[in-house]
Parts: sequence; C-alpha cells; structure tokens
Amino acid sequence: MSRQIRPSAVPTPHPAISPFFQPIVDLRQGTVLGHEALIRGAAGTALHSPQALFALAAAESRLTGFELHCVEVILAHWGRLAKPGRLFVNMSADALIAAMGFANGACPFERMLAQHGIAARDVTVELTEQRAAGDAEALRQAVNALHALGARLALDDFGEGHSNLRRWKDLRPDFVKIDKLLTQGVASSPLSVELVRAIVGLGIALGTQLVAEGVEDAQDLRVLRDLGIAYGQGYLFGRPAPALQPTLPEPAAAVIRDTRIAVMPHASQPSQPDVLRSLSVIQAPALHPMTPIDEVSNIFQKHPELHALAVVDQGRPVALINRQSFMNDYARLYFREVHGRRPCMSYSGTSPRIVEREDNVENLLGILMSEDQRYLSEGFIVTEKKRYVGLGTGDQLVRAVTEARIEAARHANPLTFLPGNIPINIHVARLLASGVDFVACYADLNNFKVFNDHYGYWRGDEMILLLARLAMRHADPHRDFVGHIGGDDFLVMFQSPDWLQRCTDLIADFNRQALELYDEAARQAGGVEGEDRHGVVRFTPCATLSIGAVHIAPGMFDHAEDVAGEAAIAKHDAKLAASGLTVREARPRA
Repeated sequence: MSRQIRPSAVPTPHPAISPFFQPIVDLRQGTVLGHEALIRGAAGTALHSPQALFALAAAESRLTGFELHCVEVILAHWGRLAKPGRLFVNMSADALIAAMGFANGACPFERMLAQHGIAARDVTVELTEQRAAGDAEALRQAVNALHALGARLALDDFGEGHSNLRRWKDLRPDFVKIDKLLTQGVASSPLSVELVRAIVGLGIALGTQLVAEGVEDAQDLRVLRDLGIAYGQGYLFGRPAPALQPTLPEPAAAVIRDTRIAVMPHASQPSQPDVLRSLSVIQAPALHPMTPIDEVSNIFQKHPELHALAVVDQGRPVALINRQSFMNDYARLYFREVHGRRPCMSYSGTSPRIVEREDNVENLLGILMSEDQRYLSEGFIVTEKKRYVGLGTGDQLVRAVTEARIEAARHANPLTFLPGNIPINIHVARLLASGVDFVACYADLNNFKVFNDHYGYWRGDEMILLLARLAMRHADPHRDFVGHIGGDDFLVMFQSPDWLQRCTDLIADFNRQALELYDEAARQAGGVEGEDRHGVVRFTPCATLSIGAVHIAPGMFDHAEDVAGEAAIAKHDAKLAASGLTVREARPRA
C-alpha cells in the first residue's frame, strides 16, 4: 500500500505547472459533457510534457505525491471557474488509494473538493493504466469510498496496459474509455468494428457508459456513433487547451446531426478482400540477436511447449530457431563449448516464414501450395503491421485458411468479394431500424446470358467484375452500401442525396465500357447471335445495365425482404425502360 503523502507538502519537479482541458462530447446530443484535465509544465521547457514531469517525479521517488499535487492544482483552478460542468481528473491506482486516505484514515480528496467549493457529483476520477495497483483490496475500498462521496469513476484506456476486463468487472466503473488503439481507423477495420461492438455489449450488460478516445476522423465518428458509443474525445472535437471549450467545432457537430447511418466495414469488402482474422498466435518470448546460444537452450528448457523461438530486432523479426534442430545440434559433442557464448544470430537462419496477422487469404493459399513446406515442421512468425506478435504452426495456418474460406462463402460473393445476402440483410435491417430515408436500387444486366454463352464464363465473369468495380466507384463508401446477390444481380442502398445522378452515371459508364468486352465484329454489328432464354437463336444486342430504384420512407417496412421485393419490382420495370432506369415509390405491404 502506498504511503500517504500530504499533497501541499510535496515539492514539485518544476514550479510552473498548470492544467489544460480537452472536451468530452455527447455523441447523441452533440453537446459537451465535460472536460478532462491534463497537467502541463512550463511552455518551451523540457518539462512541458506530462511524460517528462512524471518521469522526473518517479526518478525522485515522489510519483504518488506529485500526482496528488497535480490533482490539487487542477481542483484549485476548476474551483475558480463559474459552473464549468463535469471534470474528469486522472489518478493512478496508488494515487487514488492515497487520495481516499486508506493509509491513515483521512481523506485528502474530500478535503480538496471542500476547500475549492467543488461538488463531488461533478467530478469523475479517471483510473489511469500506467501502473497496476500494489494492493487490489485497498483499490476496491478506495473506489467504494469515492462512490460514497458522490463522485464517479472512469476506467481509462480500456484495451491497453492494466486497463483490462478484470478491472472493469471488479471495480464497476461509471465510465469506460476505449483506447484509441481500437477506435482509430474503425471505419476501415472490420476487426475493430467487431471488437468495439463486443465492448458495447459489455457496457450494456454492466451498466457502464462508454467514451471513445482518439476520435480524429469524421468517418470513424460516424461508425462509433452508430455502434452505440455514447461519448467521444479526440482532436476532432478539440485539442487540450488552457481554456474550456463550451461547444463543438462545426465539422464534428455536422457529423452528429447527420441522421444517415454509416456503412460498417466487414471482412469481405473490396478494400480488404478475404482477409485472414482467425489465426491463433502462440505467445512466445523473443530473442535479441545478441542473446547467447546457451541462453537459447535455457529458454527452450523452461518452455518445453514451444516449437521455435523468434529472433527480433527492434520489434521486427529477423530469424527463427526451430527447437528440434537446435536441441539436436546443442547435444552434439563440444557444441556448447565452441558455440555456447556466441550470439544466436550466428546460428539461426535469416529467411524465416513470416505471416502477417491480417494477410490476404489468397496469398496464404499460395504459401500452402508452394514447394517450400519448411513451415510445416519449423513453424512461422506472426506479425501485425510488421511487428512481432508471436509464433504459429503449419496446422494452425491450414485451419485458419479453411475457416476464412468457409466464412467468406457465407458472407461474401466469391467472385466480387462484395457483401452477400447475410450482410445485405443486416445492413437493410439497420437502415429500417434507424428511421432514415434511403433508396434501394436493384441492378441487373440485360442480354447477359447470350454474352456469357457466346464468349464463355471467363469473359462473363469479367463483365460481372466490371459492374462491381463501377458500382463501388459510383457509391460513397461511407454512405452507400453495394451488395452482390449473385450472378449479374446487385443491390445498392443509397443514402447519398445525389443518388439519381450516381445511377445515371453508373449506367452510362457500364454501357460504354462493357463494349470493350466484345470483339470488333460484335461491336460493329451492335450484338451477337445466340440462344435467348427460350432457346431461340436470334440476334441479341450488346449487354447493358438496368437499375430499378425505390424510395423507402421511414417506418414503411419492418423487414429487409420487403425492401428487396420492392426493389425487384422496380428492376423489372427498368428492364422495359429505354433509359434503363426507373424510380418508383414503395407501397406498404398489407
């Protein structure tokens, strides 16, 4: 347990420290919930950053006392402001224990609040993740005492460091702040979407409000809001500054006011087609290139379950030492006497098999089918963004690739990798539940069967891929959802206000570029001879695109299949229209 230090008696590492404030925003209302207070040293000095200040305090063994001094400086400043709202103030576990007085029965934090005229109900203590609590029971009691005062608790940087699920379960915080590792880039990361969605479920189950940290991008904000995150914090809303920020910047406010839903990324979108995600990783210690060979033997003996060890230089793997080969050599006569003190890089090979954690499954299929099958016995190194994360085995890779292919078949069209029926239905259900206006468009090719029969399925696939590329090009990836039902049938759910122009341009571009898939004679003739759907041989014009569009008003339908049915009716009308495009109003089903 930390020794109690009276804050006012603690000398500071530098006399000029002051609070900066960053807004925390309500993503539902577009208002400022409160501000997190961050300490800063004197501008223009080496101690301006909080990292430098706290490093100096730690070096002088005064870290807990300095933390409490910072809290008092923040509260003194906050107390001089007129009704500033909710304050979020950071404390480590040891500092919170000391602030609540479990060393001697006093409660310095309660004294500070009273001295500066601050109501405990307006204060939230953020439990930082840098250090684990030395006494878990004392921390639990300190949290109980904090709640008894009427203050609230936030768990900071969830998903990083010591801020983990056990703390969430044991301490039952009022807020959990999701680390930027999970929130930044969520608009383009299917894995991050699923992780955040799981955290939202935990928040609902445990009655905890969630704050997304590190929000810097408007598209990330849209996805986080639609995932059900209540609050956000990041540079998009405001940077830390000496003065409070009462309102949101207009770009962020406009995103929150926009009622259209975000298109969630998923594993089968063309930007990341068929990406491996289920690869198991063996957590294994890494060797430095200068680690002695004798130490490698010791590590293998301590970890009999490991089939190999990776040699890592500044986070990047450079070699792999296979257990069986190494131990066979190490047991040879005089091997340890001659080589034992040499660095392991002098023994290991420098061409290990490396698998990126989110590699493309097609690339990994190439590994499985290559002539070099060393990884089956030697294993391979797993990286994430080229940084070492662990080891893998050949059977794990085979299993992961198989599972990824099965999952892709369930959720995506295997030709275009566009979302298939399951994700299409999920997205339409989200649109209906959100109560937004949208337009459902059913796209279908005219005369495709004759083209496919005449030139063969290979060129037929090229035409379908052309339509997929153009549909994605003419859609807003954050607003419009492109799905591939199968064959030459596509569904596009538009939220873009200029959807009609997008459809018109898509038809024109496809009709022009599809001609390049015909030979010169067919282009000159305007079509080809072939059997139609009734088995009659006749001249058939070149393939063109038809789009049937139907406007779906809020509250009109409850089920995704109703929307698909209305769009199919519009498609049939479009195939009869000279322009290839028809627009109809949906009719509610009885």
